[in-house]
Parts: sequence; C-alpha cells; structure tokens
Amino acid sequence: MSELLEKFRTIKHLPLFPLPLVLLPNELLPLHIFEPRYRQMMKDLESGQNYFGITLFEPEESGFSRPVAGTAGCLAEVRESHPLPDGASNILSMGIIRYRLIDYIDAGEPYFIGDVEFFEDQEESGEKLDSLADDVHELFKRVAKAAFQLSGSRGKLPDIPNTNPQDLSFLIATAFNLDNTLKYQMLETDSTSDRLNKLHEILVHTVDKMEESAKIQKVAATNGHTEKKIDI
Repeated sequence: MSELLEKFRTIKHLPLFPLPLVLLPNELLPLHIFEPRYRQMMKDLESGQNYFGITLFEPEESGFSRPVAGTAGCLAEVRESHPLPDGASNILSMGIIRYRLIDYIDAGEPYFIGDVEFFEDQEESGEKLDSLADDVHELFKRVAKAAFQLSGSRGKLPDIPNTNPQDLSFLIATAFNLDNTLKYQMLETDSTSDRLNKLHEILVHTVDKMEESAKIQKVAATNGHTEKKIDI
C-alpha cells in the first residue's frame, strides 16, 4: 500500500460535489460555491477535514439524477477559501487521490455523501515504462515550446518535471484541454502505461503540426488558455 493510500484508508464516507468536469490528481481547480447545499458542505468541512469528492456528472447526457455507483472521481482538498458578503465563497481546491463510488450514505445532509474506495494505478516498473515516460515527457516539452511561440511568448512556458511515470502522466494530462470523455478515461484507468500510451498518441499527432505552425507564424493571438493549458 502506498503512503497516499495509507493516509486516506480510514476515510470511507466523502461529501460529493458532482460537476460537469473531471479533476485529476495534482490538478488545481478554482470553484465558486453559491448553491445553499454546497455552502453548507463547505461550512461542514471547516469543522473536520477539508476534503470532498468531485465526480463527473452531466445530467442531460446521463439521464440520472446523480452519479451512478461505480463512477470514478477525485478527492479534492480545499487549499484556500475566500468568503463573500452574500454568503457564497471562492475556493481553490487540488486533486489528491482517486476513488470509486460504491454507494450513497443517507446522513440527512442536503448534499450527497458517498461510500467510496480509493485506488491508484497497478504497480508497474521496468525500462519499457521508464522509456515510454521519457518519450512522452520529451514530446510534451516540444509541444509546450511550440504553443508558447505561437502565443507570442506570452505567459509562462509550462514546466512539467520528469517525475515518476504515474505522476508524470497526470501532470501532462492536466496540461491539456481534454474533453470530458478522454479526461475521464485518464482518471478511471488504473494503468500508467495505458495513460502514457494515449498521451503519446495525442502528442505525436500534434507536435509536428504545431512546430511547423510556430515556424511559419512567430506571433499568434492566444486563445485565452495558453498560460495554463494546451488545446488539442
């Protein structure tokens, strides 16, 4: 059992915040909390641990009133909280560890509370995985450099440290504006190599085109995401 799983193994029930987005481990997410039930959730978190779960939920597409059992999500930690005069608040949260929703707990709260089980990737190691991670890291640096040049060198060039393969896969996936379907696949899979292979596919498809565009157009208007994310 990893240190991260050991840290959270005693947490069985988690307040849930269903949203039409996917949060990955190590990803920062600012949120505006305005609904009364989630205002209450934030207030309740103040008296305990600052953790809640973010689960992808798109009601119009799912046809359900809440995320179904078996859905993967990510535990979020409240890093900053700024109350507003009207009772709402702005918070900064960060993804920590993934979970699967087993069922719901009826605790009489206005928000959902889930019975959850935390998970990480299956243990993988070896030169093949390390080589794949190095290739993905190098491709990402090329794409990031080209995107930086296309933006007119505005903002800050993304800096992704070449860390262990699992963390690297999440850091690079976070840097892209992936659609919810693909980003959820990145969240749900418990295979580091599968995630890195998908990122490798995306990067190979993108890098030559972006580098060629950067050569032709040295300065281009930013789309508003360049400083944080790379659109694919």
